Amino acid sequence: MASCCKLSDLFPIQSQLDSALEDAKTQEDKENLVYQYLRKIDEKADLIIPDFEEGKTWPLHFPVPYLLFSVKPSIYLAFLFFSISADGLVVVGVHSAKFPNEKVLQNVRSAVLRYDITHPVVNDSDASLWQELEVSCWPTLVLLGPRGNLLFSLVGEGHREQLFLFTAAALKHYREQGLLKDHDVEIKLYRDSLPPSILSFPGKIAMDPSSKRLAIADTGHHRVLVVSNTGQVLHSIGGPSSGRQDGNLFEAQFSSPQGVFIKGDTVYVADTENHLVRKINLSEGKVSTLAGTGVQGTDKEGGAPGPQQPISSPWDVTLGNAGGDVLWIAMAGTHQIWALFLEDGKLPKGSDSKKGTCVRFAGSGNEENRNNAYPHKAGLAQPSGLALAPTEHWECLFIADSESSTIRSLSLKDGAVKHVVGGERDPLNLFAFGDIDGKGIDAKLQHPLGVSWDEGSSLLYVADSYNHKIKVVDPKTKQCRVLAGTGKAGNGLGPSFLESIFNEPGGLCLGEGGKLLYVADTNNHCIKVLDLETKTVSLFPIVVQQEVDAVLTTAISNTPAVKKLPKLPKSAPVFTMPSITVPSGHSVTLLLKLALPAGTKLTEEAPSFWSLSAEGNEWLLEGRAVTGSISDLSEPILIVSSIPVAPESTDPTLTLNAWVYCCLSEGGACMMKAVSFKQPLLISSTSEEGSVAVMLEHAF
Repeated sequence: MASCCKLSDLFPIQSQLDSALEDAKTQEDKENLVYQYLRKIDEKADLIIPDFEEGKTWPLHFPVPYLLFSVKPSIYLAFLFFSISADGLVVVGVHSAKFPNEKVLQNVRSAVLRYDITHPVVNDSDASLWQELEVSCWPTLVLLGPRGNLLFSLVGEGHREQLFLFTAAALKHYREQGLLKDHDVEIKLYRDSLPPSILSFPGKIAMDPSSKRLAIADTGHHRVLVVSNTGQVLHSIGGPSSGRQDGNLFEAQFSSPQGVFIKGDTVYVADTENHLVRKINLSEGKVSTLAGTGVQGTDKEGGAPGPQQPISSPWDVTLGNAGGDVLWIAMAGTHQIWALFLEDGKLPKGSDSKKGTCVRFAGSGNEENRNNAYPHKAGLAQPSGLALAPTEHWECLFIADSESSTIRSLSLKDGAVKHVVGGERDPLNLFAFGDIDGKGIDAKLQHPLGVSWDEGSSLLYVADSYNHKIKVVDPKTKQCRVLAGTGKAGNGLGPSFLESIFNEPGGLCLGEGGKLLYVADTNNHCIKVLDLETKTVSLFPIVVQQEVDAVLTTAISNTPAVKKLPKLPKSAPVFTMPSITVPSGHSVTLLLKLALPAGTKLTEEAPSFWSLSAEGNEWLLEGRAVTGSISDLSEPILIVSSIPVAPESTDPTLTLNAWVYCCLSEGGACMMKAVSFKQPLLISSTSEEGSVAVMLEHAF
């Protein structure tokens, strides 16, 4: 076998192709150039890459794999899946970590789940493959041929056209040679083995002080929850799958929303993977788009009306003032802070802006840790969290700049960007991270994602995500210290703040006049509450009023869960039963008897449940229980409904649906089974006594 090569061996050859492609006039010319290049590459025997080390991942058995060296998923791979046939192509992610926390296998699994990644991922924790290939940048994409030989490499973002051109040409070229295997890759997804949860990777959380309502970005479920301060769900907007749709609260869709801000009946949402800023109007029951086109933008200046202005990966939002109401946006994709004018206004050191304008406020667009008195010359690495300090002393935005592991301030008086804590003085060093209490640059953080300002104490609370801690910063003295968390990933409430355990907390907000700190404990799929007076931590219970959603219980937090009744799958059998006569004022008892497939059992504490409805005849069930849990199938489930006096000439139908989650007894993958029974009723006005019982049976 030829000796292993590195990317630098490919660059001189590919650079000739890249130069020729720039001069090509037509798509056909470009394709012919790529085919000539592939024939040339096939003649070389010295472009074989090293094998994966045993234990890092699955061996590759398929020709034309794409390797993606990254610490985060790439939008271009999503386009690849939707636009190119997968026959003969396999995508393998190579996770080469920047932060120590990103090297831990369980944390990599969480990231795969959070970003809904469905291709195999190598945990190159010691960066051995990275170093052998001499990779120099995240992300780097490498296309390999059937012999495991280098074909193409793309460094950085913004290469969508080249990606499609190279991939399509390579697939055609090697298919014509009979070197591709057209069969599916047998992959068992880790997510399929997990039980449902109340929340899924909640990103940010915000509170409206006047109404005491909380807005939660339920990121993994692609929705936003609005709950009371006691945990009752008042609104559930979006989910369970990703999408992009405005409209009423029941039809609106989001894609991995991260940031939320709530004021009165308005919730502003950073709809991250849709590259949009959205507005939820609770009083009108509508969702609308304020900024973004739905396509990731590269513009680093802005200035267009919001819905016409492309933006890139908004990660957080907060409401402020710049001569008029303005929504500040942490634009992670372009490493900047933007402003969306909700009224006419003017930025510091900027020109007047009309209502609806979306424009860059601070950040050059370079990924740096550069502070500067002029906002456009400052450099941010990845602004991920915002907190407005509206006091007379500060009048600034505090920024959690995750990739530089710093907290920064942005003056709303003059636009100056200043360092608060973390990082170091070299603006190009984005590797100055750690877990150290201290002052200014002596303090060290690791990828902080969230900040919250306490006006009463003039302190800033920080979600130090990769250190699994909550920290508190005094901006005046630049002192930073740990408030809660052990520093080890896990899940525990502990008898004290420092004994409580978090797992990559991503957002936080203050409530009850600064007495409580709500924390989105992202990888634990829950909200925790820090009582700043008693120094205790508790789990925030999420409960739901019956008219909003069904009440379920999950294994993750043992608290009531909110879950919209799912649609019945097309495979679910529907049985229409013979009509039965029921006297008015009496009851009908439905005995539901279900049998699971051989070798399976109910998923422990998973939300198997039944639902009773009477479409078009809601009076039939008014004031009665219409949902219930299923925890034992050894005996029939009794569902009793009293029949009120019926309107004239009404023969309603009861519909009983059941959703059952079960898994293999030996702990295999979970599955969902469903069935529907339609029971027509003939309601009699006779005065005969007694009730009617019906047995409804089904074996899955």
